[in-house]
Amino acid sequence: MRHPIYRVRAFDIVAPYTLRVQFDDMTEQIIDFQPMLAGELYRPLRELALFNQVQIDQEIHTLVWPNGADFDPATLHNWPEHIEALIARAHQWEFAPV
Repeated sequence: MRHPIYRVRAFDIVAPYTLRVQFDDMTEQIIDFQPMLAGELYRPLRELALFNQVQIDQEIHTLVWPNGADFDPATLHNWPEHIEALIARAHQWEFAPV
């Protein structure tokens, strides 16, 4: 079975922690990342100045941040299908012992 490959082609910051993400198949998602900003990798993105430094990695065609945080472009493309599991995972990270 073939797994579709999606590429982020553009994004806009539309609100704090919220991006409109456009994909190479001409679809888009508006994603509020705030519920995901937990754990060692994503918690630093709560600093809005750091979050707003998001860019598109030209090699892997996904969103990346200066601290190394990123998301699989297929996850971004199909965000509504993954949001509940991602929020549950972020909740676990937030309350995990350090």
